[in-house]
Amino acid sequence: MGTAIGWGALAASSLVLGALLGGARRWPDRAVGLVLAFGAGALISAVSFDLAAEGAKLGDHGITAIGLAAGALTYFTLDRVVGRKSSRGGGTSLALGAFLDGIPEQLVLGIGIATGGGVSIGLLVAIFVSNLPEAIGSSADMRQAGRRNGAIQRLWVGVALVCAASTVVGYGIADTVSGNLHAAVDGFAAGALLVMLIDTMIPEAVRKGGDWAGLVTVLGFAVAAALDGLS
Repeated sequence: MGTAIGWGALAASSLVLGALLGGARRWPDRAVGLVLAFGAGALISAVSFDLAAEGAKLGDHGITAIGLAAGALTYFTLDRVVGRKSSRGGGTSLALGAFLDGIPEQLVLGIGIATGGGVSIGLLVAIFVSNLPEAIGSSADMRQAGRRNGAIQRLWVGVALVCAASTVVGYGIADTVSGNLHAAVDGFAAGALLVMLIDTMIPEAVRKGGDWAGLVTVLGFAVAAALDGLS
């Protein structure tokens, strides 16, 4: 259990670190855009190698597809609801994405620890590396929209605590989790991530980072994919 708590806290800590960095000063749009681009590349790697492919390997392809659809529709629906109630745009959407994909990602991390598979270095790095720019970009956008730093920090500490707790939950339920349920969790995270990437993170990266965003996205993908080979 202690191992799950430690690794879960480490993975989620980048959310708080990113929020602190994003709220500490006014960051140039170009810097925020390139950080988001790197994180988008890391998340594409996570979707490809640690979530969709892993889900298809552990359970039925149909179950993974159902999870994928559920994650995509959940993010899409909640983002529209949040968007109607908030004028803060991309910052709120990125926070919602971090919440919706962070829970199943860290559930998967905890299950892997409990079942003796060890810590997936690729998944851990993808979670940490992608959380950081999500939190920086979101906090910077919220700060520009006039939201108080204290409220931003509380939001991200709350998201981080829930995500870290998900690792412990995954560890605790590992013995009862079937291959199909694991596949559904993987699919859900992948679906939520993909919609968030296309609707929010990549457009923000291109808008703020300019024509370098594509190259930095490839760099983020390459780094995360290389580290995945270490797991």
